[in-house]
Amino acid sequence: MYAVVLVLCHALTAPLQTGGRAVARAAGSMSWAGWTSGRPPECASGSGRGANVWERAKTPELERYCDLVAGASAKLAGATTMAHAALDAARQADRALPGHAAPLLLEGRALASMGKRDDARAAMQDARARNPSAFDDPAALLAWARVSARTGHARDASEAYRTLLPRACALPSLDRGAAFVEGGIVESAVRGEDGIDEATGALREALRETRDDAFGVAVLGLALALDRRGDQREAKALLAERAHGDPRSLFGRHDAKELLSVAPVEESALVGIGLEPTDPAGARDAWDAYLAAAPNGPWAAHARAHLAALVGPGGRRPTPAAGSRTAGGRP
Repeated sequence: MYAVVLVLCHALTAPLQTGGRAVARAAGSMSWAGWTSGRPPECASGSGRGANVWERAKTPELERYCDLVAGASAKLAGATTMAHAALDAARQADRALPGHAAPLLLEGRALASMGKRDDARAAMQDARARNPSAFDDPAALLAWARVSARTGHARDASEAYRTLLPRACALPSLDRGAAFVEGGIVESAVRGEDGIDEATGALREALRETRDDAFGVAVLGLALALDRRGDQREAKALLAERAHGDPRSLFGRHDAKELLSVAPVEESALVGIGLEPTDPAGARDAWDAYLAAAPNGPWAAHARAHLAALVGPGGRRPTPAAGSRTAGGRP
């Protein structure tokens, strides 16, 4: 699903590579960047900040509106956000020029940064009611995906990530990597076998886009997706090569917890798959915890198969029958 788009993404994000500027110009015509730069359509050249002095004099409220929107957007950019200031600017913009979607999107993103997820989702729904194309902006779409996932609207989150990931090259580097991790995990958790190929593709890309704890989550996420898909040998090889340390320690740290907050039920499955090579007893506990949390989930049978395999002295796994889904590849 994502392969062709991801090639384009790499061309766009690789500086000074041959042909990169031409590809960037082509991508620009697709409007992938939305108004991530802080300039929604109503502030485009000819009406807002880009207009000449005479035009601006005729619409002073539009100039103030565009300044406020750009300011709110800037305050939400980067690793350190100024959510309260952004929220104030967004609300001022809505009062300066009512009826546009951009201030409500920015209000929603600010509220989400403040942990007010239900209010954030309501503001973003109102933005979409004002303008059905409001989520063309990748930063807004990522915020919508996250706030939907974290308020229990898993199907909306899955749809949002599916729409977002082919546009993820327009996001800043840290958000781009996180989006692939989150999108892959949500896709697998929500859609089961119907989404496992897309989940695997997203998590493969996450390995290229992440580092530190986010990379550790991506490794475990991809290993779990591969195992669920039936590619057990590749999953084991990936864990042997790239997984380091106890996954329980990983998920005790802030960045990993934040990534898993979009699908918290998956944490126990990720711990289970990560512990199997080194701590079968811990893996059994993790799979038990997963089944207690999702006894009727799309991967319950997969988890039960892992529990059944973790038997015998020392928790050794028996040799699976040839051709089974646990035998190392699709039957």
